[in-house]
Amino acid sequence: MARQQEQQGRRDERGRQEQQEQRELRGGGGGVADLRTVPDAQGVPDLRAGRGGCPYVMDGLGRDVQGEGALLRGQGEAARVVLPGGVGAWAVTDPAVIRGLLTDGRVSKDAYRHWPAWQRGEVGAEWPLAVWVSVQNLVTSYGAEHRRLRGLMGSAFTARRVGLLGPRVGEIAVGLLEGMEAAREARGGVVDVRALYAQPLPSRVMLELFGIPEEFRGALREIIEGFFATGVSLEDARRNYAALYRTMGELVAFKRRCPGEDLTSALIAAGSGADPADPAALSDLTDLADGAGVGGPEAAGGGGLSEKELVDNLIMLLSAGCEPTVNLLANAVVLLLREPGQLELVRSGRASWGDVVEEALRVEAPGANAILRYAVEDVRVGETVIPRGDALVIGFAAAGRDPGVHGEDAERFDVMRATRREHLSFGHGVHYCLGAPLARLEAEIALQALFSRFPGMRLAVEPGALRPTESFISNGPREVPVLLGPPADGMR
Repeated sequence: MARQQEQQGRRDERGRQEQQEQRELRGGGGGVADLRTVPDAQGVPDLRAGRGGCPYVMDGLGRDVQGEGALLRGQGEAARVVLPGGVGAWAVTDPAVIRGLLTDGRVSKDAYRHWPAWQRGEVGAEWPLAVWVSVQNLVTSYGAEHRRLRGLMGSAFTARRVGLLGPRVGEIAVGLLEGMEAAREARGGVVDVRALYAQPLPSRVMLELFGIPEEFRGALREIIEGFFATGVSLEDARRNYAALYRTMGELVAFKRRCPGEDLTSALIAAGSGADPADPAALSDLTDLADGAGVGGPEAAGGGGLSEKELVDNLIMLLSAGCEPTVNLLANAVVLLLREPGQLELVRSGRASWGDVVEEALRVEAPGANAILRYAVEDVRVGETVIPRGDALVIGFAAAGRDPGVHGEDAERFDVMRATRREHLSFGHGVHYCLGAPLARLEAEIALQALFSRFPGMRLAVEPGALRPTESFISNGPREVPVLLGPPADGMR
C-alpha cells in the first residue's frame, strides 16, 4: 500500500509539473507570451525565439511552411514549439535525426498508451486537432498492434495491384484533361489545375479502388479537405469530425449490405463482424463529435478489426491516398511552370518524369509536418533530452531542404539533383507510407499526360500570388490558375 501511495504521489507530482508546463506554453511563466510575433505587411507572423529560449508558435494556417521550417532548422536537432490550440511539442527537422527517431522503438504514435497529457485528459476532444491522435488506425498504432494492422492493410497496395491500376489512371487523366479543355471556354481561358485535375484524379482512383458509391463521393471529398485544415475553429473541427464519422459509418453499413470486389469490402471481411447499422454502433462512431473520443483504445479480439479500427483505417487510407497526391501534383505543376528549363530537361530526354516526381517530393513535401509521436522513455537528440511522454512533430518539409544533405541551393527545384531521391516525404521505417508506389504512379502518369496535351501551358498569375492551403500539415497551393494554350497536334 505504501509503495502504491508513493507511486501515485510521483504521478501526481509529474501531473502538476506538466500542467504548469502547459500553462507556461499557453502564455504564462515566461512562455509564449514572451515570443515576438510581429505580423509583416502580408499578415504572416515573424516567428523568432523570445527570452529564455521560448518555443515557436507554429502557424496553423501554414502561411509560410518553408520559412517556418528554415527557422526551426536553425534551432538545432530539436526545437520546442506550440501547436495550434496551445499544445506543446518538440519539432525535429534534421534528416538524420528523423531517420533515427522513426526507427527507434522508444518513439510511439499511440496517444492512448504513450501521451500522458492525452491519457489524463489535459488534451482532449476540445483540441481542434484531436482527430489526428484520437483515431485508432495503422498510422497511430505501435509495436505488435502496428504489425497486426500493417499485415491486414499491406495487401491493399502490393506492387502487382498498383501496377494493374496504371491503365485506369491514364483513362481518368484523359477524361479530366478533356473536361479542362471544355471548361476554359466558360472561364475566360483560365482554369484551376488543382480543382479540375490534381484534386479529382487521385480522389477518383481511391474512390474506385475502395468501391465508394457515387452518392458518398462529394461528401467524402469535402470532409477529407476539412480533415487537413489545421487553422479552423473548434466548432468547425467538431462539425467536420461529426460528418466524417457519420458518413463513414453509413458507408460501412452500405458496403455490408452490398459488398463488392473492392478494398472497403475486403477490410470489412477482415473485421470483427459488428453491424454498424446498429444504432449503438453508429453512436460509438460519432462520439468524437459529441466531445468524447479520448477513452482507451478499442482493439478487436483475434486478428481482425474492431468497428472503430475499421472506420478509422478507412479514414486513414482514403485521406492519405488523396490529399498528399493532390499536393504532389499541384506542387509539381507549379514548379515546372515556374522553372521552364527543368521542363525542357524532361522533354529532351535528359530527365524523366520520375525525376520530376522525386525532386518535387523533396523540395515541397506534400505533408509538411507529421503529428504526433511520443517519447516512450527519455530520448536523447543531440544535446537535448526529450522527456518521456513528450510529443514530437516531424518536419518533413524542412528536412527536404536541409542544406547539409542537399547543398546550399537546397531550396531550388533541380530535377537533375544527385540527392533528389534522398527525401523523407513518404516517411521512413515501419510507418513508411503504404501508398507511396501508387502516389508515384499517379503523379508520373498525370504529369506526362498534362504537359503532353498542353505544351504551351503557363501560370495565369505570378508564382508569388499563389496562396497556400490553410494547414501546417498539408503543403500545397490552394489553386493553380493556368492558361492552357492550344492542345498538342493530334490531341484536339
